[in-house]
Amino acid sequence: MTQTKRIFLKAAGTFAAAVLIAGSAAAQAPSFFRIATGGTSGTYFPIGGLIANAISAPPGSRPCEEGGACGAPGLIATAMSANGSVANVNGIAGGTIESGFAQSDVATWAYTGTGIWEDQEPVESLRAIANLYPESIHLIASADSGIESVADLAGKQVSLDEPGSGTLVDARIILESAGLSEDDVEAEYLKPDQAADRMRDGAMDAFFFVGGFPAGAIAELASQEDIRVIPIDGDAAAGILSNYEFFAEDLIPAGTYEGQEEDVTTISVGAQWVTSADQPEELIYEITKALWNDNTRALLDGGHAKGASITSDTALDGVGIPLHPGAERFYREAGLIE
Repeated sequence: MTQTKRIFLKAAGTFAAAVLIAGSAAAQAPSFFRIATGGTSGTYFPIGGLIANAISAPPGSRPCEEGGACGAPGLIATAMSANGSVANVNGIAGGTIESGFAQSDVATWAYTGTGIWEDQEPVESLRAIANLYPESIHLIASADSGIESVADLAGKQVSLDEPGSGTLVDARIILESAGLSEDDVEAEYLKPDQAADRMRDGAMDAFFFVGGFPAGAIAELASQEDIRVIPIDGDAAAGILSNYEFFAEDLIPAGTYEGQEEDVTTISVGAQWVTSADQPEELIYEITKALWNDNTRALLDGGHAKGASITSDTALDGVGIPLHPGAERFYREAGLIE
């Protein structure tokens, strides 16, 4: 073999090895997927963390069948704290986040340009991955506030939650159902943990929170102060249920919070995981597939009290916007839609 041929073969081998290494690196390149949730003291954030962990399978992970990650291949998902439903939908519409949690009413209003979105451009690119669990509307009052019903909020210091949250939207609806407006209360706009701190200091009579129970901020407050979980029932609730198809009758069971000795009647909306139609079909298919595998089931059941409510049987309940094509493909294969 001539010296020239040896040099050529060595160079060719080096080039081939480089191609293989580059190809391997490309195959292992991670993809990143954010889930915008809510405040850290609510239910969205811990549920988002569980789901992000479940759907992740970073490059180099052991295969699922060998006890490794059972998520979407190459995916690194993260849950990020955010302002809630309205802000999350806006983030998806603006392309600043890949996905987020939103109340069913907010998602549908945004997509159709109705309700609170009546004066804004519809978010026609909004797509659903799954309905997750019912979000109970909590109205929490200090025990010495004298508040026993929504009507009693008149003249009281009440936090309606922060701008951009679904809670603020629903709090306004509930006040209106009782013949009140924000002008009839001393309204503040705080996260639940901030509102709870104010209540401890005697500077807050009541606050609204929409989320799965038990909510961390409320549970912590109840362990330190005497509180009341105020019912949302009677004519006020009936009017809401008849006017808005996204609300449902609900119950916060006795013992959910310390000192709560009786069941409390309230209403709820669905917590839904939404994304953009611009997200790749294959990616959302793999994410949806990972959401409903047996490994995720175990994580949800063991990770949060609300996790058991997240089931494939209710994955399409109350979804008022189109499914993402990737999610739709999974549900068709699973026989959940025809």
